[in-house]
Amino acid sequence: MTTLTPPIHPPSTPPATPSRAASAPPVPYRSIRATKGFSALNLGEIFHYRDLLVTLAIKDIKVRYKQTALGIAWVVIQPLIAAVIFSFVFGKVANISTGPIPYIVFSFASFLAWNLFSGIVTRISTCLTNNSHLISKVFFPRLVLPLSTVPTFFLDFTICLGVLAAFIIPNLNNIHLGLPLLLFPVWIALLTLLAVGLGIYFAALNVTYRDVQYIVPVAMQMLMYASPIAYPSSVIENQKPYLQALFHLNPLTNLLEGFRWSVLGSAPPHWGWALYSTAVTIAIFFLGALIFKRMERKFADII
Repeated sequence: MTTLTPPIHPPSTPPATPSRAASAPPVPYRSIRATKGFSALNLGEIFHYRDLLVTLAIKDIKVRYKQTALGIAWVVIQPLIAAVIFSFVFGKVANISTGPIPYIVFSFASFLAWNLFSGIVTRISTCLTNNSHLISKVFFPRLVLPLSTVPTFFLDFTICLGVLAAFIIPNLNNIHLGLPLLLFPVWIALLTLLAVGLGIYFAALNVTYRDVQYIVPVAMQMLMYASPIAYPSSVIENQKPYLQALFHLNPLTNLLEGFRWSVLGSAPPHWGWALYSTAVTIAIFFLGALIFKRMERKFADII
């Protein structure tokens, strides 16, 4: 008797399925490299953090004159006192002529532009060390900090501009306003660019060398007397040519002359030197920004 055994079939195996790793999409990655040249000036990144910039600017405006008896009146008192002192020293004692423009109006307009420039440079130069707690703990473009200080000085400038208008209106017979007034925003923009460019360079340097915070105010004081604030550029017309050239090498010279030309109708700036001042201003701004961005990576480590 034979026994029939059923045929042995190999066990069925499920159809092969693709591995999870093979079916998953490729994992994205981000490559971080040090930027060089003008690519380091990522203005889009500043725009991305615009809310932080606005918040810091509002905070700076609120804190500036907090717990002061006179408050925002100091914005007008400071340049007004300086203009009165300069009117006596340079207008009466030194007898410097400003033409048909009253000296008090001339000096107040000069201090209006100078305070915008020097205020931005001085405040920006210490903005990083004053906010070291933010830099060492939170990531954000460090350029936001210096830029957030600028609106405060624009507010001060706008208030003082109203006082300057009050000085100009009674003297309209001697002050002739016209088409030069259209270039008023250009001079303000150039003064601001120059101040920001110098300020961010000093701010980056101040992180490593704290001596900068003591040097900048002294340098600003010396620069004030080397610039045509208390006197017009015409006072050096009779000087030797190399002294005139040295005087105009200061980019502030023709920017201040251009500002007074727009708001007071005084003598126009020397246009050749005005183009030089414009080129130097733009160069200083971009050079300061590039140096700032290059040193930025070390701020959190050494601040």
